[in-house]
Amino acid sequence: MIGNNIIRRAALAGAAAVAMVGLAAAPAFAQKTKLTVYTALENDQLDPFKKAFEADNPGIEIAWVRDSTGVVTAKLIAEKDNPRADVIWGLAASSTALFATMGMIEPYAPKGVEALKPMFRSGKTPDTWVGMDAYLSLVCFNTAEGKKGNKPVPASWADLTKPEYKDSIVMPNPASSGTGYLTIAAWLQIMGEEAGWKYMDALHQNIAQYIHSGSAPCVQAAKGERLIGIGLDMRGASEKTKGAPIDLIVPKEGLGWELEATAIVKGTKNLDAAKKLADWAVTKKANELYAKTYAVVALPDVKAAPVNYPVNAEPGMIKNDMEWMAKNRERILAEWTKRYDGKSAPKK
Repeated sequence: MIGNNIIRRAALAGAAAVAMVGLAAAPAFAQKTKLTVYTALENDQLDPFKKAFEADNPGIEIAWVRDSTGVVTAKLIAEKDNPRADVIWGLAASSTALFATMGMIEPYAPKGVEALKPMFRSGKTPDTWVGMDAYLSLVCFNTAEGKKGNKPVPASWADLTKPEYKDSIVMPNPASSGTGYLTIAAWLQIMGEEAGWKYMDALHQNIAQYIHSGSAPCVQAAKGERLIGIGLDMRGASEKTKGAPIDLIVPKEGLGWELEATAIVKGTKNLDAAKKLADWAVTKKANELYAKTYAVVALPDVKAAPVNYPVNAEPGMIKNDMEWMAKNRERILAEWTKRYDGKSAPKK
């Protein structure tokens, strides 16, 4: 009987000890912070980004909310007075710059931000956003088709208005494509608004179609369906690497571009964790992930060198005013649609 009591007491003591360990451990699990991160990154990028960040920050878990740039931008504005996102990671810098003017961003200079290329910073003190990578719009010219028709290789945006290119050019529709918008925004900044619209009037005479995609124009040029495609830099390099007879041309006036950016949403209840993500987003490890998809990334030490990517593309990037792009977007697109929408491809 005495022996049984001793065994029973020992069992109870053991159970109590296990329970105490469980209670002690419970807060450790409860302290893991969930960050709601709004993004327009491609789906295949999400898992690598999440795993890499969480491996370095085991107390934080990313919960993605992903959609296209336009949808994410509209969602954030709709939630302005009751924000649901903690962080933006991988959204157009022009959208993020607009949020900053609306008081929606928590200013923060991530650790190590001074090492980034100047164009990848907001220019505010402290920063309202920092860039990750850049995408550019250039000219894809089919050399085989050009030789057949004895067409000269263009060297400038101005060249594209020459009569020999009539009905030979395709470009993204800026009302439906971010690549299209950054292209026309660049022309208006390079030339000034009056001259920019006159240029687009002249170019319109040579446009065969405005396509609802940033990649498709260079694909059509690569296939020989069109002589010239104005489109996404990385798509052009990819098509050339596959063997397409295209030249990737950086017009001498310069290239339009846009950044993907990171920013902290004002009002987040997880500010410390959000700052850790912002810090991580500017690290070499993060930039190496960006470089798997983009040729131009924020950190100079990380060299992305895609095959057949034009070496003069990054030096050809214009001085770009992100806030101007964002504030004037609606006005510019309304004017563009009024003038040129008659040649837009049917929407699927």
